[in-house]
Amino acid sequence: METVITNIESEEQMVNDAFQRLLDSYLASPHRKKVDVIRKAFNFAKHAHKGVRRLSGEPYIMHPIAVAQIVCSEIGLGSTSICSALLHDVVEDTDYTVEDIENMFGSKVAQIVDGLTKIAGGIFGDHASAQAENFKKLLLTMSDDIRVILIKIADRLHNMRTLGSQAVNKQYKIAGETLYIYAPLANRLGLNSIKTELEDLSFKFEHKEEYAAIESKLVATKAERDTVFDEFTAPIRKELDRLGFNYEIKQRVKSVYSIWRKMQNKHIPFEEIYDILAVRIIFDPADPQEELNECFDIYVKLCQIYTSHPDRLRDWVSHPKANGYQALHVTLMSQKGEWIEVQIRSRRMDEIAEKGFAAHWKYKDGDKTESASEQELDKWLATIKEILDDPQPDAMDFLDTIKLNLFASEIFVFTPKGDIRTMPAGSTTLDFAFSIHTFVGSQCIGAKVNHKLVPINYKLNSGDQVEILTSKSVRPTKEWLDIVTTAKATTKILALLRKEERESRKKGEAMLDEFLKKNDIVKDTLVIDKLCELHDYSKPELLYVAIAEEKVILSQGDINALKEKEDVPGWKKLLSFGKKAKKKDSPQEKEKVGANFDKKKILVLNEETLRTKYTLSDCCKPIPGDAVMGYIDDDKHIVIHKLDCPHAVKLKANHGNRVLGAKWEMNRQAIFPVSIYVKGFDKLGLLHDMTEVISQLHGINIRKLEVECDKGIFECTIQMYVHDTNDVKTIINGLRRISDVKEATRI
Repeated sequence: METVITNIESEEQMVNDAFQRLLDSYLASPHRKKVDVIRKAFNFAKHAHKGVRRLSGEPYIMHPIAVAQIVCSEIGLGSTSICSALLHDVVEDTDYTVEDIENMFGSKVAQIVDGLTKIAGGIFGDHASAQAENFKKLLLTMSDDIRVILIKIADRLHNMRTLGSQAVNKQYKIAGETLYIYAPLANRLGLNSIKTELEDLSFKFEHKEEYAAIESKLVATKAERDTVFDEFTAPIRKELDRLGFNYEIKQRVKSVYSIWRKMQNKHIPFEEIYDILAVRIIFDPADPQEELNECFDIYVKLCQIYTSHPDRLRDWVSHPKANGYQALHVTLMSQKGEWIEVQIRSRRMDEIAEKGFAAHWKYKDGDKTESASEQELDKWLATIKEILDDPQPDAMDFLDTIKLNLFASEIFVFTPKGDIRTMPAGSTTLDFAFSIHTFVGSQCIGAKVNHKLVPINYKLNSGDQVEILTSKSVRPTKEWLDIVTTAKATTKILALLRKEERESRKKGEAMLDEFLKKNDIVKDTLVIDKLCELHDYSKPELLYVAIAEEKVILSQGDINALKEKEDVPGWKKLLSFGKKAKKKDSPQEKEKVGANFDKKKILVLNEETLRTKYTLSDCCKPIPGDAVMGYIDDDKHIVIHKLDCPHAVKLKANHGNRVLGAKWEMNRQAIFPVSIYVKGFDKLGLLHDMTEVISQLHGINIRKLEVECDKGIFECTIQMYVHDTNDVKTIINGLRRISDVKEATRI
């Protein structure tokens, strides 16, 4: 009994200590000191969650406190947000309602908590993704109050930090959703440090071995990086001291996830990534009005010490990114012949870069005018609102459309009058037209870019001056969806196409009604189904559109076929002509095991289960040793995907409830197809050396070999059968040891 009391007392102390740390952080911030309302929110949440524990075993109230701590310390928000963070799970997990929250803490806190509360019921319908539903609810509330999404990101960050206590399939779902939606969101809102941590944590849970390998290599090369950093920055410090700057210089080491992504995209090992180290100069301007000039003064001095790369100057000081990021990036040649990027920021710019838009409020000093970056945020929120106002019938399409607008890489484009507009990188003239107005976009036939005529699919570059050309005779087509890259343009084109389709359906149905009436045929379900069958359309709506567009011309043949139905026995009239008999499953078809499958169970992949129960995905072709997951598809079959397969990333983010953990238990009897790409300098006997490496592994057969040589450069793709990833690693390591092979990687 005494032990139980001691545990309760120690837990009580742990909770109170965590809340005191939160209060201390809040009191150290520049916000107004509304301690009483925060204490009231804490006591209310503590009472509401009393007796409830997290999967890790700690009292549940520790989670809301941790989220509030992130909101306060790492994002820099004030008392309203801290209270909302403390209360964010109360409505979802207890009997208290949003009205109770409003009565005790006011409408603003209640509105934020409501936005953070998961919803039952659907915006997309019964079969839609619950994750997309919840995300849409978030965005609906976010467009009225940006703090909703900031607190949600803090909630997700703490969930990721404590993800180890969840089941494997839950880890995959949450990590996949984080990488697909929340990390880009954090990036778009300027929360750089949180974005980086979310990416690294997601990667760590999905690829434990790769994460550990890269992390250990970063630790092993730290001393070498420190030496390079000290030698490179010594002359810079000397010059900045001489000029009287108040500054600090930091190392910026590339994140584990960023390193892995570069290794995958460039097909190179860790040792060949040369931009792991960057240098960050953070200075306190003597006069805030001279902040921009001092950035360029430091840049000039750096270029006097080192040679700068002519194509690698990035001026985000004069033209901030859409997420508020400001800095001057220059790449310099070190004494050892390595290119090193230097980021020049003021203290204000640095805080905005790490804490995002919340940091803007700290620097406003009573100035009510919006900064350029805040105006960009307003534009972005307006775009999100437009997308939400236009209902998307498909959940995954909706998330993809939103995601198009999340990335903060952008270009600066000018109107004919010289006004500057920010567009996502890769935008076309058609995107630009829709950014001006839906009416302009819908009638766009091309543009004049820098006074030269270009088509609607022309990709814009920073600095382009664009004049849109329109014609009343132009109508949007489905092909336009392949041209545009922005969420706004995609949404508007889809809305216009749906409107046209509705009009075509009405017109086609009217034409059919007239045809049937003229030929004394009564319109009913059997008649419509028969016509659909005759003209090979799955739905009446498609038939109506085809009639309106004159793809189907109703004729005497249709009349004859329809009148034949009168001779059909009465009992058959009850059957629909348009419904084709469902094909019976072939004996070879896999057993449908997904319907009643225990989702917490780890799938065991061996020769027997892969033959009878589970299917390896064609999109990523996993082999034993790959990090994999199972997915229950619409037919209740379980399909195995690689965790980093692009399609699997979408599935985790949209349909996480269907994701299953999986592990291999193969005995190296079965073989699997794999492709390896090799590049190097051509020489006599190189192909012989390569095939010898492969043949040294017993049981490895080459299935196909494609070779191309151009100007002394040798490229080769080898398709072969292997037992597992260990075979692949052995072959790749063997190929890389051949002197003239410079690149060998699995594709």
